Amino acid sequence: MSEFKPFEFIEFEWIDDDVIAGYRSGYAGDPEPGSDKSRSFFHGWRNGRVDGGHQPIDAAQQEFARSYVTRSRSY
Repeated sequence: MSEFKPFEFIEFEWIDDDVIAGYRSGYAGDPEPGSDKSRSFFHGWRNGRVDGGHQPIDAAQQEFARSYVTRSRSY
């Protein structure tokens, strides 16, 4: 189990280029990453799992999406 809790709101300071590698890993159905990966990787992995059809979207991901849309509309 990962040491990271899911993002529930926009925390851009934690998201870096690892998010893409994590997304690809989750999309491919790879197992949950361990503590050797970054929080950004874990975030990408969770979203890739959903988009790859390996798990349904959860409450934390829904809240993150709402937070993103709300923030985007304010710009």
